[in-house]
Amino acid sequence: MFKTLMVAVAGIGLSTLSTLGSAADLVAGQDYTVLDEPVKTQVADDKIEVTEAFWYGCPHCYALEDSLNAWVAELPDDVAFQRMPATMGGAWNRHATAFYAAQQLEIQQQMHGDFFDAIHEQGDQLTADEDLAAFFGQYGVSEQDALDALGSFGVKSQVNRAHARMRNMQLMGVPALVVDGRFVVTPSTAGSLENMPQIADALVDQVRDERAE
Repeated sequence: MFKTLMVAVAGIGLSTLSTLGSAADLVAGQDYTVLDEPVKTQVADDKIEVTEAFWYGCPHCYALEDSLNAWVAELPDDVAFQRMPATMGGAWNRHATAFYAAQQLEIQQQMHGDFFDAIHEQGDQLTADEDLAAFFGQYGVSEQDALDALGSFGVKSQVNRAHARMRNMQLMGVPALVVDGRFVVTPSTAGSLENMPQIADALVDQVRDERAE
């Protein structure tokens, strides 16, 4: 089981993208890390995968939302962005279950920001089945359908796959952005939360250039 690690972002990291002109200016091991063993991507071969590892209970993940969403909204067609809930036990796994249950119920995109707000603005825990079912009810999901999804084999399998994928990505904390299953960007490597999407963007350019060669 992973250690629960919250990354303190104030004053960490020496470089910012304001000092970086392009992907060529990025320094492996400083601005991002490179996985020893690439993780198989889950998108079409002509797409560049960017995966966000996050936890709904993480204040830094919550603080990253605005800048990340703005970046995702402008991504070109050859980039496929996906979210992956972190699985580090306890509330982390319950929130991962909620994420995949909402996905199964086709309400995940609607509820994502609201779920963050409920935890960080309203102080809700959202770990008990009855609380999650009530939360899903705001989106027209019946209590029984919510409970069925939360306890389904398919959702449990997705949580297990996320856990295995997170281990393969060697992630010990969140938030993190993983580009092309190879490059990992964290607040500490990027220098700040706000720089994370910019570093990821430069790495996307790097992958695109590699593929064009």
